[in-house]
Amino acid sequence: MIKVEKLSKTYQVLRRNAGLKEAFQSLFQKEYEEIRALDEVTFDILDGEMVGYIGPNGAGKSSTIKVLSGILTPDSGTCVIDGRIPWKNRKSHVREIGVVFGQRSQLWWDVPVIDSFELIRDIYMIPKEKYESNLEELTVSLSLEQIIKTPVRQLSLGQRMRCEIAASLLHSPKILFLDEPTIGLDAVSKLAVREFIIQLNQKHNTTVILTTHDMQDIEALTSRILLIGKGKILLDGSLTNLKEHSRNQSASLDEIVAQLYRQYEI
Repeated sequence: MIKVEKLSKTYQVLRRNAGLKEAFQSLFQKEYEEIRALDEVTFDILDGEMVGYIGPNGAGKSSTIKVLSGILTPDSGTCVIDGRIPWKNRKSHVREIGVVFGQRSQLWWDVPVIDSFELIRDIYMIPKEKYESNLEELTVSLSLEQIIKTPVRQLSLGQRMRCEIAASLLHSPKILFLDEPTIGLDAVSKLAVREFIIQLNQKHNTTVILTTHDMQDIEALTSRILLIGKGKILLDGSLTNLKEHSRNQSASLDEIVAQLYRQYEI
């Protein structure tokens, strides 16, 4: 179970005007602006839930995922995941989670995919039988048979993303964080990824937290939505609840979400 209470995180961002004079002055006098990425964010997620975490760019989605995965330490607030505090119990925590960032890779660019998988096996110290069993299941489920011996740099985006998902699941995590997993994928690749995530949840009861701007991903995968804007949770409920907050409930989900962004001025 994931329990988050009053999580806050602030960044300091350097600001200066354009021009050589301003650049020179900034060497001696720096001006910073505080950006409140997370503002007392609070929510609970049960084991096996599939949750869509949505909001505009800069709303705080990725910051939340980084805190939940132990990459960032918050300024205040608490986060407990199955009895662990992510940023304090990092080694034990990462053994129980998988993370896929759509715009970052955990695979080595110039070597075959299987070499990356075997290095990940060593990093997580996965027992041989468990590794071989998981590798076989993931290879079949994600159709990796023809590409697993190919260098990552020679793969298409869709092929690489399937390999990224497999790499995140080799150690059988209980929780999977997906940050824009279908960004840039064609329709066929998107359907394959969605179908696999649904099967993963049904077969292994894996908890899935999905951040995306693709509302078709949200409709296909999640039963609950968290809407975040300016670092605050604005809405927590089902797709039906989301539509009830719209003036035009017959509109598409993309239109409804855009209306909510304007409504909450985010």
